[in-house]
Amino acid sequence: MNLFWLAPLGSCLALSFVIYLIFGVILPKDPGTDKMREIARYVSEGAYAYLKRQYSIVGIFFAAVFCLLLWMAHQGYLVIFVPFAFLSGGFFSGLSGFIGMTIATKASNRTTSAARTSLNSALRVAFSAGSVMGFTVVGLGLLDLVIWYGILDWYYSTHPIAVGMDKISAITSTMLCFGMGASSQALFARVGGGIFTKAADVGADLVGKIEAGIPEDDPRNPAVIADNVGDNVGDVAGMGADLYESYVGSIVATSALGVAAGLGLAGVIVPMSMAGLGVVASIIGTFFVNTKEDASQGTLLAALRRGVLVSAGIILVASFFLVKWTLGSHNLGFYWSIIFGLLAGIIIGIVTEYYTSSGFKPTKQIAESALTGPATVIISGIAVGMLSTLVPVIVVGIAILASFYVSGGAVNFNSGLYGIAISAVGMLSTLGITLATDAYGPIADNAGGNAQMSNQPPEVRARTDALDALGNTTAATGKGFAIGSAALTALALIAAYKDQVLLLGKDLKLDLMDPKILVGLFIGGMLPYLFCSLTMQAVGRAAGKIVVEVRRQFKEIKGLFEGTAKADYVRCVGIATSAAQKEMILPSLLAVLAPIIVGMLIGLEAEVGLLVGALVSGFVLAVMMANSGGAWDNAKKYIEEGNLGGKGSLPHKAAVVGDTVGDPFKDTAGPSLNILIKLMSMVSIVFASFILKNTLMK
Repeated sequence: MNLFWLAPLGSCLALSFVIYLIFGVILPKDPGTDKMREIARYVSEGAYAYLKRQYSIVGIFFAAVFCLLLWMAHQGYLVIFVPFAFLSGGFFSGLSGFIGMTIATKASNRTTSAARTSLNSALRVAFSAGSVMGFTVVGLGLLDLVIWYGILDWYYSTHPIAVGMDKISAITSTMLCFGMGASSQALFARVGGGIFTKAADVGADLVGKIEAGIPEDDPRNPAVIADNVGDNVGDVAGMGADLYESYVGSIVATSALGVAAGLGLAGVIVPMSMAGLGVVASIIGTFFVNTKEDASQGTLLAALRRGVLVSAGIILVASFFLVKWTLGSHNLGFYWSIIFGLLAGIIIGIVTEYYTSSGFKPTKQIAESALTGPATVIISGIAVGMLSTLVPVIVVGIAILASFYVSGGAVNFNSGLYGIAISAVGMLSTLGITLATDAYGPIADNAGGNAQMSNQPPEVRARTDALDALGNTTAATGKGFAIGSAALTALALIAAYKDQVLLLGKDLKLDLMDPKILVGLFIGGMLPYLFCSLTMQAVGRAAGKIVVEVRRQFKEIKGLFEGTAKADYVRCVGIATSAAQKEMILPSLLAVLAPIIVGMLIGLEAEVGLLVGALVSGFVLAVMMANSGGAWDNAKKYIEEGNLGGKGSLPHKAAVVGDTVGDPFKDTAGPSLNILIKLMSMVSIVFASFILKNTLMK
């Protein structure tokens, strides 16, 4: 049964739901007082200024790469569609981030205003705005894929196909190259946005909280608006672009592996239709997210989790019939692969919550270590992050093995690889609502800042603080989900890369004792550490500039510290923007050039080693950094709730130092690794033909 129509239907439903949320739910809400609207306008203008500058720089990169890909197509290394698909992938990825960020900036003051009425009202506004990001990503991602599938299907129906290939093989091998544009845009968004947000955050905390002793989000702090801008450009637009490319990459890789496994068109229909079903399931799940007044953190978290679990339950049932009707009853092993992917995503989220939420032992222990100073906070936070890698690695390992063997991998290796890939699609099938719970976090954070700066009554700030604390946990959980999905997607892309090279006439002999592979493994294992070094140093340099500027304003603007004069917010936003744009170039180029250079100098086997080494070390390092950073953040908030001395105490100042170290861990370097391991695979696929013909070591 051909259920391909579920993919375009899912795209239409997702985008229609986005329109409904924007114009039917969010914008009609009360934007609040004049002061609330003024603060939101500052944040919005800063975010637009940042994105305008980023897109102008990224546009130059895309123009250069487009010309390169066009030349490669002219020389016969690529199909002519690839350069244009590269542009469309980057465009839709950037557009999804832009739409999500725009609505996030418009929702923050509306969330604050809703908090004047009730906690549930505020939750619904913030979650609806987060849902715009989630459903924009899946809607535009599916739209891009459906359009290109239609173009290629028409083209290969009327034009000659390469010898040894059929139409569906030609379509999937071409589409496999399409993810590079989305991956490139995602890396720029993540790295640039991450540098911006953490430079502003660190600068604001070091001078405001530690040196000046003023509260978080205090309007006297010149960096406070830049901090709020950063939440939107980094954690909303950046995360959206990150998961957009995971979403698209998993679908195209699975489709290609399905054809390689001998499943033909049916192997393509399943991941595309699964994505369409996921849209329906996610939309239904959003209506289960609600709470009551005076809800605890556990209750609030349960409200968001309820929506995700409802969506997962629908997929659990619907995917059985999808696999049965499309692949036949004899291939129901692929259904279990989907289930393993879903379960892996849920378990990783739960584990992340355990290690990062202040309701559990690890984060409380970090908070208690603040009693003896910042050094012990740093030590305990790193230790917790390292320990937190154990379960995710085991879970992903079990998911890979189980998906491989239940899919018949013991009999047909390619079938097993398809099973692993379809498990990644299963994990990402509920992306609409999963990303909504993540994007909700920075919106709630901005709402709390708006409440503080607009001098709202204590009960309003209490409600926004409750939503903000929940957002810290959901953001950490979202990062765990993004990391887990990145690992499975990257593995599928590496397998697809091997098949792509085989289609080019080269059968890779992958012997672990091959010195070329060993060298590739070592280089690949090192690259995530080099990448993190570059991004963290960038945050340090940018934060240093913010610190100098905030100190200058406190010193030179008379009456600022007393609250009788206004801070120059624009200046801090400009400094963070300039620093982020400058500092993001080198790490981004590293991700693009590394696989090309290794392949050209050492050979395709070394390139496979590079990809595997980067996947293994990058996955573990990303989990460690994300969880350490999340735990440090929530340990600080635990103390701010009145524990261990509360705000302004010595333990609080020690915890702020830990949070400051954790900021680039969890919001810059760690999340960017997700994209690094996927982008290198995408670059390898696109340049495979060129490297095969021009490598120095045949």
